[in-house]
Amino acid sequence: MTTLGAVFRPENPPERMREVVRAAEDSGLEELWLWEDCFQEGGIASAAAALAWSERMRIGVGVLPVPLRNVALTAMEIATLERMFPGRGIWGVGHGVLDWMGQAGVRAASPLTLLREYLDALRGLLAGDRITVKGRYIQLDDVALDYPPASAPAILSAASGPRTLSLVGAAADGVILTSSTPPDRIRAAVDTLRAARPESTAAQPYPVVVYLLAATGPDAADRLAADRRRNNYTDEIGVAGDAHAMADAIARWTEAGATSVILEPTSDEPDPAGFVRFVAEQVRPLVP
Repeated sequence: MTTLGAVFRPENPPERMREVVRAAEDSGLEELWLWEDCFQEGGIASAAAALAWSERMRIGVGVLPVPLRNVALTAMEIATLERMFPGRGIWGVGHGVLDWMGQAGVRAASPLTLLREYLDALRGLLAGDRITVKGRYIQLDDVALDYPPASAPAILSAASGPRTLSLVGAAADGVILTSSTPPDRIRAAVDTLRAARPESTAAQPYPVVVYLLAATGPDAADRLAADRRRNNYTDEIGVAGDAHAMADAIARWTEAGATSVILEPTSDEPDPAGFVRFVAEQVRPLVP
């Protein structure tokens, strides 16, 4: 079964999140995803609030930019939330937008090296290991969490280019693809991920989370077109229309290899709470 979710975009001020979380929880949405985009809303703070305001729904963070966050602190925060809300968090990390990382003074000379060191250290700490690392970017001296999660959570990573996809396939528990990824590029990404995975895990289903830009309502086509222009997206990116149009697009993304499709409203979505209800109540029944 395809997992279906929606995004609370950080263009919305933080004080609007509670309304959206409650609407998503009450309508039966499976997953609500949050973004840590610079310089808008903190991913861990937002996830903590969303988890506390809900009881059943899973909360995804896609993604925490690794240059911006010390790996020991990230491990401590994820572990804390995993112990408070076991199994309900979905944790993603990634390079971060390089220009934003430059603005924050943390841009890495080798983002690939940093991401690999970070993934290895973060997964080790969350597994309860005591680790010492003397890497190019990650430096840990006999570090272990006092309160590791009862069960180590999966750590997903964002990727787009082939080198990052290969790294993620080898070192992460799943991948997150942006809404700029049409079906043909999903297929290519899945092939790259599969080739990079260890033989011992290659036969197991590998989570492929894909955002799908979506707009509904009377002005849906205009809002989708505006977001495409803003992001220099081609016409094959995104979908506008009713629940049936959404379900048809989700089917194409799933056939290409997505295991989770997360509907991303346009940046000017007028009713974020109504959007998550629409996904849960109208789109979900049409998606196998």
